[in-house]
Amino acid sequence: MSEAVIYTDGACSGNPGPGGWGAVLSYGDVVRELHGGERATTNNRMELTAVISALEALKRPAPVRLYTDSKYVLDGITKWVAGWQRNGWKTASKQPVKNVDLWQRLVAAMEPHEISWQWVKGHAGIAGNERADELARQGIEEILARR
Repeated sequence: MSEAVIYTDGACSGNPGPGGWGAVLSYGDVVRELHGGERATTNNRMELTAVISALEALKRPAPVRLYTDSKYVLDGITKWVAGWQRNGWKTASKQPVKNVDLWQRLVAAMEPHEISWQWVKGHAGIAGNERADELARQGIEEILARR
C-alpha cells in the first residue's frame, strides 16, 4: 500500500486576525493542494485546520507521513491529547483545552489512518512546507478579498 505524504501549514495576519491554511497531499503520482481561510481566527487554529482538512480529504485508509512546522500541533497530538481525553478534555491544571472542537475533529480524522508525525523547520526551503505556506497565505488573501 502506498504511503500518503502530507505537508501542512497555517498562517495568520495578526493573531488573532484573518487566517489561512494550506496542505499539499501526495499519493503515488497524484498531488492535490488544498487551502482555505477564516476572517477571525488564530495561527494555532489554522495549523490544526490544515491537518484536519488534509486527513479528511483522503478517500481511503492509508499510511500517512505528515509534516508540520507547528510544535503546537505536534506536541498536542503526540504528547498531550491522550491526557486531555482521559481528563474529559481538561488540561493538567483542570482548565478547558483550547481549540477542543478542532482537537476532537483531528482525533476523528486520524482514526482510519496510520500516521507518522514529522516536525519540519518552517521557512527552511523544504519544498512541501514552502508550498503549504504559500497556500495558507493564499487563504488569507482570498478571505481579505471578500470584504
